[in-house]
Amino acid sequence: MSRQLRFLILGATGQVGVELQRSFIDAGEVIALDRKGADLSRPETLRTLIAEIKPNVILNAAAYTAVDRAESEPELAMIINGEAPRVLAEAAAKHDAILVHYSTDYVFNGAKTSPWLETDEPAPLNVYGETKLAGEQAIQESGAKHLIFRTSWVFGPHGQNFLRTMLRLGAERDQLRIVDDQIGTPTSSIAIANATRAVVDRILADNINSQPSWSGVYHMTCGGMTSWCSFANEIFTQGKHFLNGKVPEVIPISSEQYPTPAKRPLYSVLSNDKFVMKLGLHLPMWQEALRQSLGMLPN
Repeated sequence: MSRQLRFLILGATGQVGVELQRSFIDAGEVIALDRKGADLSRPETLRTLIAEIKPNVILNAAAYTAVDRAESEPELAMIINGEAPRVLAEAAAKHDAILVHYSTDYVFNGAKTSPWLETDEPAPLNVYGETKLAGEQAIQESGAKHLIFRTSWVFGPHGQNFLRTMLRLGAERDQLRIVDDQIGTPTSSIAIANATRAVVDRILADNINSQPSWSGVYHMTCGGMTSWCSFANEIFTQGKHFLNGKVPEVIPISSEQYPTPAKRPLYSVLSNDKFVMKLGLHLPMWQEALRQSLGMLPN
C-alpha cells in the first residue's frame, strides 16, 4: 500500500488557508502552518521545512496582502511575495512536490474593457502587484510542477476582507461612501478552496508523477462582475440580518474621491476560459458565493 499523501498548507490562519484546511481535511495527512511555523519573511528557512516535512503538495496561501502598506514596505513585500515563492518552488522541484500558489488580478493595469487572459501582458500599477508578479515568474522559472491561480477580490467568513468590513461598518453607520468605478469579480475563499481541492484531486488521480502538462498560470474567480459599490449593496441585501435591523445608505464615489497610497486597476475581471477548458471546473457566480459565505458567518 502506498503511503498516505501529505499536504502542507502555508498561511493557515488566513482566509484562504482556513478554508483549505476544511476542503482538504480528508485528502490525506494535512499539516497547516501559520507564520510562526513557516515564516515567509525568512525564505531560506523554508528549504529545511520542506525537506523535513516532505509534502506531496504544497498549498501556499501565505502572502503579504496589505496593498497600501506595501507602498512603504516594498522590500518586505518582495521578500514574502517574490523571494519566498521562489524558494518554495525550488524546494518543491527538489523533492518532486506540486506547488499550488495564489496570485492576483493586480498583476494587470486595468486598461482593458474585456476580461483579462493569461496571455495578456502583466503591467502592475502598485508594489503589491509587482511583488506578486515576481513570485509568479520565479515559480515558472523553477522547473517545479506548479499551479498558479490568479484570483480577485477575495472575501469570506474568516479573516480580514471586504465582506466582514462592510457588515461591521454597516451595523455602525447610516451612510457609507463606496468606490463605484473599479470593476472586478468578488471571489470567496470557500470557492477558491473547493476548486483547489477538485483540481488537485484530478491531478493526483491521473498520476502524481506524470508529465505536468497542467502546470502553469490559471485565472480562477467566481462568475460575473460588479463594482465595490454594488458588491456592498448586495452584501447589505443578503446580509441585512447582521445589521442590527437597519441598512445603511450606500453612496457611489469615484476612485479619485477615495485616494489610496496604492493605485488600483479600474477593470480587473479575469477570464476563466482556460481554467474551464483545461481543468473542467466552474466556480459559482459571485452572488451565490456571497450567500454561501454569509451562511457560514456566526449570527
